[in-house]
Amino acid sequence: MTKKHILPLILALLLVQTESFCQESTSIFNFLSLPNSSHLVGLGGKNISLVQDEIQTAVTNPALLSNISDKSIGVNFMSYMQGCKAGGAAYAQTAGSRGTWGVYTQFVGYGSMKETDLAGEILGEMKPLDFCIGGQYSYMLTDRLSGGATGKIVYSHYGEFSSCALAVDLGLNYYWEEKNLSLSVVARNIGGQVKRFGDHGERLPFDMRIGFTKGLGHAPIDISVTMVDLTHWSQSDYFSTDGEVSGGRIFTNHFEIGVDAYPIPIIYVCAGFNFRRAFEMKAAGSSHAAGLSFGAGANLKKLKVGIAYAKYHIGAPTLSLNLSYSFQKSSKE
Repeated sequence: MTKKHILPLILALLLVQTESFCQESTSIFNFLSLPNSSHLVGLGGKNISLVQDEIQTAVTNPALLSNISDKSIGVNFMSYMQGCKAGGAAYAQTAGSRGTWGVYTQFVGYGSMKETDLAGEILGEMKPLDFCIGGQYSYMLTDRLSGGATGKIVYSHYGEFSSCALAVDLGLNYYWEEKNLSLSVVARNIGGQVKRFGDHGERLPFDMRIGFTKGLGHAPIDISVTMVDLTHWSQSDYFSTDGEVSGGRIFTNHFEIGVDAYPIPIIYVCAGFNFRRAFEMKAAGSSHAAGLSFGAGANLKKLKVGIAYAKYHIGAPTLSLNLSYSFQKSSKE
């Protein structure tokens, strides 16, 4: 494929990512904002404070790796836009009485596209791909406070053009089990490109988040509230048809609300609402279920399964599935 055809393709894919993942128009690798966990998808997609023995949740906040059982493995799959699929895999293992390390992968495949020359003659096919591989470590700083870090390599390949970046995620989680209260803060995608698509560099989608999850007394219900993109407060950070976004709307666009209900201890049903996704999808002409997400799953002693529905793009709904298994329980004190 010639550069004349590849460059518009790169711009189109970046635009798709920008509108789909609700990120800055000047950033790349926005697929990193997709959640690896169907439970998190059901809660809205941005949660960082859910304390469950589900290995996929730690990809969003490395401090949550401290809650994962020893020798846990998980896989996830997400149907995305038409012809696009996303997924990944993760593994975690304890290191001593207070540490846990893990590795994970994440990808988005955009299907096959025809390569043509300037005359329109078909030369073959190309398969655009976004990919990330990361290593994680978490440590129990106190009996309630854990800290974690992720180092990752991010790679995108669009025909004859490719880009690579190195990034770090940092997270903290405070979990008061007796009060069923979890508080978290995360700084995601700290880093930069080491190989550019062209002559100009682009920013990674840095995201600062804070959030909490709180159980409602003796009721089997947990409420989660997450604030995202805490460094983005300009109108230009948000999509609208006329370029005008009110101050109140900018404020609410930073919020996501999720609810978990447990009919029995091993079964959860969840729902979430992402204010920014609702606003931007309505502005793009898709108001049906905008911002809403739903999920359900079962967390058995060793086996965990989950499914969730959401809408990340005006073209098609998203279905997320994940499966994980713990070969033995954690020996952490």
